[in-house]
Amino acid sequence: MTQTAGSTPTTQTPPPPTLSWWVSGDTNAFFGLGFNTLVNVLVLTGLCVGVVRIPGAEVFGVLLPALGVQLLIGNVYYTYLARRLARRENRVDVCAMPYGPSVPHMFIVTFVIMLPVYLATRDPLTAWAAGLAWCFIIGIIVLIGAFIGPFIRRYTPQAAMLGTLAGISIAFISMRPAAQMWEALWIALPVMVIILIGFFTDLKLPGNIPVGLAALLLGTAIGWIGGYMSAPDVVAAAQNVAISLPTLNFERLGAGLADVAPLLATAIPLGIYNFTEGMTNVESAAAAGDSYNLRNVLLADGTGAIVGAALGCPFPPAVYIGHPGWKAAGGRTSYSLASGMVIALFCFLGMFSLLGALLPLPAIVPILLYIGLLIGAQAFQVVPKAHAVAVVIAILPNIAAWATGLMDNALAAAGTSAAKLGEDTLTSAGLVYHGTALFGGGAILAGMVLGAIVAFIVDKKFLPAAIYCLLGAALGFVGLIHAPQVGWNVGGQVALGYALSAVTLLAFWLATRARSQPAEVPVSG
Repeated sequence: MTQTAGSTPTTQTPPPPTLSWWVSGDTNAFFGLGFNTLVNVLVLTGLCVGVVRIPGAEVFGVLLPALGVQLLIGNVYYTYLARRLARRENRVDVCAMPYGPSVPHMFIVTFVIMLPVYLATRDPLTAWAAGLAWCFIIGIIVLIGAFIGPFIRRYTPQAAMLGTLAGISIAFISMRPAAQMWEALWIALPVMVIILIGFFTDLKLPGNIPVGLAALLLGTAIGWIGGYMSAPDVVAAAQNVAISLPTLNFERLGAGLADVAPLLATAIPLGIYNFTEGMTNVESAAAAGDSYNLRNVLLADGTGAIVGAALGCPFPPAVYIGHPGWKAAGGRTSYSLASGMVIALFCFLGMFSLLGALLPLPAIVPILLYIGLLIGAQAFQVVPKAHAVAVVIAILPNIAAWATGLMDNALAAAGTSAAKLGEDTLTSAGLVYHGTALFGGGAILAGMVLGAIVAFIVDKKFLPAAIYCLLGAALGFVGLIHAPQVGWNVGGQVALGYALSAVTLLAFWLATRARSQPAEVPVSG
């Protein structure tokens, strides 16, 4: 600072910090998110080939290149949003939103959409076309959600959104990887220990090696030395490596859209699920310090699904759960872009068959459990202490949906179903099947509604709680929550329960409002 006689002292504005394209933490987050996405692509590849019986040439030559384009669309745009936010707020600690194929939808489009069509027609290509149409509808609904989502976010308690997100992370992100870990714990648990030390303590690994890379190398070494992996499988998989570029598949998409009506019953609620999940993930990022524009995030999400469907990918992408985890691992603006570009390159080169033969699955899945642990913990850490009960009730529908899926899959494997066995038989076995299925129907929406009701009751805001009860009644009546399918009056008793609760809350609101009004003081003449 300089000053001349008689002048007013001036201060110089410090120059803005330099926004680097890559920092050391990006390497950590890159390996973590990259292996996460790698696992998901390996799983969806196995589902297409092993369950729907889509020919491998079509999967590796058409479907995966289309998925690669999806990854580039989302990750390039989210990197742009992150760097724009960093410049606007003059910060260097902004973390980009993670992005990739939606994990729940991978199983839903396979087992609920494509597999039934395949079993009915014995034509995997017809089943694939149905999946493309379903993915296209999902994208349209997410685009619509980009315009109504900000309104929902403004009037929903944080505990409701983070609680239902925690439910997804515990039930659908954590439980399956945990089970896969315990099938080969001698590989997986040492990997998990490395991840916990690297991401949850302030200790650095020798040579400052990235945590994700160290964990994968350790697990892969144990797997190969212990005989878990097979060299002949690697040789066979290497023969599938070939360059494949994305091509338009309008004809196949059009064939699927020609018979679109049966798809709407699942596409509508799951499209709502997609934009609601995106909304909760944006809220999670805001709680971690990065406030993104929800509309921009969802527009890219929906566009990725539509473009992917046009190119031949039936799996809609999603903003991933886990932004706080990658930020805590040191990820900034470019880790997600690098991850998307590398996985896209693997898709274009047909590398996934080879990678699946090289890398033991138990060495990869612990990273998914890490994300589940972090998101579940965040819901309790950032909301008011009194709202913890709201977080718990928002979690429960997702656990119910997960349990229902397990029961249905087990019954299907035995060649039967809940409808064939009957409620009495299931009850005698100690299962509350019907109630569990209803509780978990439309789990992410149901969790948000229940979490909001409880949070508002805890705060003695009975009118907003009553409004959410009426919303629950409307959603339940048409089957968007607590119902097996969408339709008119498919959830009458559920809607009645929410409606009567709204009446009860309105009575409390009127009573407390009358109590809070000051009594009139008579004026003497």
